[in-house]
Amino acid sequence: MARPRVLDIDKAMETATAFFWKNGYERTSVADLTQAMGITPPSFYFAFGSKDGLFLKVLESYLTTRMGPVEAALQEPTARGVAEVMLRRMADLYGDDSHPPGCLAVNCALAGDGEPGPLREEMGKYRAARRGRLRARLQRARDEGDLGEDADPDELTGFIMSVGWGMAMDALGGAGRERLHRTVDRAMKAWPG
Repeated sequence: MARPRVLDIDKAMETATAFFWKNGYERTSVADLTQAMGITPPSFYFAFGSKDGLFLKVLESYLTTRMGPVEAALQEPTARGVAEVMLRRMADLYGDDSHPPGCLAVNCALAGDGEPGPLREEMGKYRAARRGRLRARLQRARDEGDLGEDADPDELTGFIMSVGWGMAMDALGGAGRERLHRTVDRAMKAWPG
């Protein structure tokens, strides 16, 4: 009797991350995933519950590992430092040739039929939480006098988030690190003095 194949969860997560990052959520099928992982659909569902379940695990891993250094920029001593370090780390991540271009979360949020669902809600929660953490840090900077009274933490948060999303899209279109860093240079010229 043949021994059943043992699924290496870490390797399966790497495979799934690459597929979702490159193809987005909707263009990645369970058939693609099971074939790449070398498992059967029943084994896939036993291990991950569903494609949604696997994607949420991939997203959680991506946020803590790949986006962790971006989030760590919130610890920079100045608001300008927060913005610049965050954007530079995004440029490095999005333009890294060792994985698909752009941002896994942005790539997976792009496609869709506009219908609400658990994954859209989860992605919305992620964006709202990230925006909230950045806004709170910029508000603290303003309260402490690091940003002028006329600096609007909401506006600056939107600016940083929009530049980051734009760089993710630019990377998908072929922009490399050098070009993305030039975008950061330009964005920082717009930062309040």
